[in-house]
Amino acid sequence: MSDYQLIVIGAGPGGYTAALRAAKLGLHTAIVERREVGGTCLNRGCIPTKTLLHASQVYSDAAEGARMGVHAGNISYDMGEIFAYKRSVSDKLRQGIHALLKGAKVDVVEGTAQITAPGEVTVTAPDGAAVQYTAERILAATGSVNVRPPIPGLELPGVMTSDELLEGTDKPYESLVIIGGGVIGVEFATFYSNLGCRVTLVEGMANLLPMMDRELGQNLAQILKKKGVEVLTSAMVQSLEPAEGGLCVHLRQKDKDVAVTGEKVLCAIGRRAYFDGLFAPGMMPSLNGKRLLVDENYQTSIPGVYAIGDASSTVQLAHVAAAQGTDCVERMCGSKGTTDLRVIPSCIYSAPEIAVVGLTEAEAKEQGIPAVSGKCTLFSNARTIIEDPGRCFMKLVGRTDTREVIGAQLMCQHASDMISQISTAMVNHLTAEQLLSVMRPHPSFEEAMAEAVENLISKL
Repeated sequence: MSDYQLIVIGAGPGGYTAALRAAKLGLHTAIVERREVGGTCLNRGCIPTKTLLHASQVYSDAAEGARMGVHAGNISYDMGEIFAYKRSVSDKLRQGIHALLKGAKVDVVEGTAQITAPGEVTVTAPDGAAVQYTAERILAATGSVNVRPPIPGLELPGVMTSDELLEGTDKPYESLVIIGGGVIGVEFATFYSNLGCRVTLVEGMANLLPMMDRELGQNLAQILKKKGVEVLTSAMVQSLEPAEGGLCVHLRQKDKDVAVTGEKVLCAIGRRAYFDGLFAPGMMPSLNGKRLLVDENYQTSIPGVYAIGDASSTVQLAHVAAAQGTDCVERMCGSKGTTDLRVIPSCIYSAPEIAVVGLTEAEAKEQGIPAVSGKCTLFSNARTIIEDPGRCFMKLVGRTDTREVIGAQLMCQHASDMISQISTAMVNHLTAEQLLSVMRPHPSFEEAMAEAVENLISKL
């Protein structure tokens, strides 16, 4: 008889969600984690980043209030206190996860796991002691890690990934060069520019957020520039070298050599699936490029060994990992799964926020889908005028044959809280007319959605 019915390796959003679901379905479950529960998202990613953004926005709003003549008291900030606040938020959420796992009777095993045979996991504790466990099934939820491409000088002191940057500093940086204009890059550019740091944001593609609708990246670049951020697109990093007061980054932009300097450099180019050392020699399963290859039930080529989240998924998002964890365990127990994994929202906590789901109009047409988009610019939205976050818009995409809503791109306040109504519409195949039938409150940011839907209907 096995020690456990399920051993989950990795206690990030995918792992701990899977473990909790497994316990609820009656499986005797253990979860193995070599660092802190919560994984990258809670400790070195989503949550700390959003905490810092919130803190910097409070300072920025206070400073803006002072400029408008509103008494704001002391509007200075302490970098050490900001990062202490970040740590306190993560600590509180970690405690919550521990409580949930304890309440569900999931055994938490501290150490580094290695799958040594089908149904066998060896865990090496921090003190070096190794213990072997057996399980009917094993689920790998080991996440991803930052990548550093082989650019000369990228290994120099002062060059950080988001992991090192989030460890904190006692004093603010006077200047920062950020390599990579994707989600991580633009969020840190927002944070540091809010605090008055001189930020240079470098992106190799023609627009920021190159994997999203072009207008989102273009609009965000304009907003960041107004805040003092130097945005360099179509700029490829050639090398880095030490310079007076920091580092010099050499770029090639539109056939011209450009050099920018900063006290520190953040490398925010991307992440890769992480499963280093997870499988004993001779046990490595089949790969899909640099990710673990899984079937429709998340099973790898090793019977009884499954993988979810960044370790195997093409979409590296915490909520995708959590949804896959739930789906995987439900399938193990004979269910079909309750979550529609085809509709994946994505959010960026810039100012204003960005949230997208489904297809853009261009992507739909590339796939041969007859589609048009409707748009509302929030110039007349009362809440937007009050907060004045910069140019905001909502764009909805619909099929001209079925009139179903198949995508949305929102760039406005609280976009991350509104995108789920579009996800709901897509999962349930709602038409634009059905989406319009909902009464929306006034005054709210959300009421602008009706204008976007009306514009879409006029084009269908």
